[in-house]
Amino acid sequence: MASPEDVVKNAKISVVDFAAFLDGSNKQAVADNILASFKTTGFVYLLNYGVRPEQVATIFDVSKEFFAQPMDVKSSAPRLASGTHHRGYSPVGHTKNHGPSYVSEVNERFECGREDDKRMPNVWLPDGKMPEFRESCLDFFWACNEVASNILRALALGLGLREDYFHQYHAAADNQLTLFHYVSAPLEVLEQNDRIGEHSDTTSVTLLFQDDVGGLEFEDPAAPGSFLPAPPISGALIVNIGDFMMRWSNDTIRSTVHRVRPPPGCQTQDGKVPSRYSIPFFCNANFDTVVDCIPGTWDAEHPKKYEPITAGKYILDQIAETYDGES
Repeated sequence: MASPEDVVKNAKISVVDFAAFLDGSNKQAVADNILASFKTTGFVYLLNYGVRPEQVATIFDVSKEFFAQPMDVKSSAPRLASGTHHRGYSPVGHTKNHGPSYVSEVNERFECGREDDKRMPNVWLPDGKMPEFRESCLDFFWACNEVASNILRALALGLGLREDYFHQYHAAADNQLTLFHYVSAPLEVLEQNDRIGEHSDTTSVTLLFQDDVGGLEFEDPAAPGSFLPAPPISGALIVNIGDFMMRWSNDTIRSTVHRVRPPPGCQTQDGKVPSRYSIPFFCNANFDTVVDCIPGTWDAEHPKKYEPITAGKYILDQIAETYDGES
């Protein structure tokens, strides 16, 4: 894993201790530091962000156990045959990124949301198969929801708004937890098919928990088309801005394009790139929220760069593109 000093120097992403925001001792300074990193790269690393390390370790163990199951077990919780239903299991090659390369992605995934979401209900394994799986996923979903809520509060303060400004737009918890397994594959295969292709996130903010394999890269704001690594830091959560927050802020902060590639020198003795596991939490605006540029980000000399959009329609349009052109 990388050291915080190396990340700040090489990747230009700030590492911020979130403890002083959570305990209230220095909220504004922490909020300002987070906003400054988002303005520079669209990313920030957070330490002491409010989730116990044991809970993070547990969800990674559960994720690895799930993906180690035979295909007939994993496929018993299938993503439904609709490009707009983002729940359940998707095998390798079932998704494409909607970025410039539009290639199949070498990963398998399991997606879930809040249990009472009637618009997009969860799809779980049948009773008796990994009985702890459902509870572990839901427990972690709500732990992440709390972290995301606190980050939105910090963002509001950084932008000069009242602390609870974004709460009204996220109270429904129309969010998503995804377990990713990037399968081991020969390097030449991954050179033709991305682990995850270039894309920005259809979120307000995204929380990313990653193992120590690495491979996340983000586009260098100073050199468009060039990418910098965002390596894992022990005990740190990586957070990035999504499209909704970019639009709300009228480009004050940017939703940065990123991807997952095999990190340099990671091949094993048999020439394969090792498996990678990551767990993103996608914090979305309420499905019926109209996302429009917030006060103070535009005026006669600096007009709005975006027309208002409804969050749900924007999300569904992007989901449909992700799942191999299905609709």
